[in-house]
Amino acid sequence: MKQILYTIIFLTTSALSAQGLEAGVKAGLTFSNLRDISVTQQRSGFTAGVFAGVKFNERFGFQADMLYSQQGAEFDYGEFNLDYVAIPVLFKIYLTDRFHVDFGPQLGILLQEEALSVVNQIGASIETNAIDWSAVLGIGFDIPLGLRLEGRYAFGLTEVNNPFEYTAGLENILETGGKTSLFSLSLGYSFL
Repeated sequence: MKQILYTIIFLTTSALSAQGLEAGVKAGLTFSNLRDISVTQQRSGFTAGVFAGVKFNERFGFQADMLYSQQGAEFDYGEFNLDYVAIPVLFKIYLTDRFHVDFGPQLGILLQEEALSVVNQIGASIETNAIDWSAVLGIGFDIPLGLRLEGRYAFGLTEVNNPFEYTAGLENILETGGKTSLFSLSLGYSFL
């Protein structure tokens, strides 16, 4: 049984290597906001993680990442910080041998949330959803020596939180649940 398993693993990795297997690490900056909420501003953060992919032929490929991603938004009276494990599964179309366009779904798994408020009234009333689905569109450029530069936009499809209410001065404001809006710029290194 072990010999069969080893044979399958060997044949699979050999086939993937012949197809152009790539794996590596990446890190970069994130710029996020929450759509559909009226008083938010962009929040900056960082992203880092690993990726693996395969180039099927000269024009088409596939890549999956597992990234730590800082997201959220800033308000006039505080900020909403969200930390995710982001798992984009992207199809790649190579326009040249180095330049590609990426698209596909992304699953975000909430690791930590933090609502900070100057008036201490936001944190107690926000219920954050544990899963965030997004549609991703990106571009990338493969640089010699295994380096790659990628820019992506993730358009949130699910609401990050349930509707919430907070106080701004003397006025109570009811907001609908926002959806993520995330731009990321990263530099990666492929060691395969």
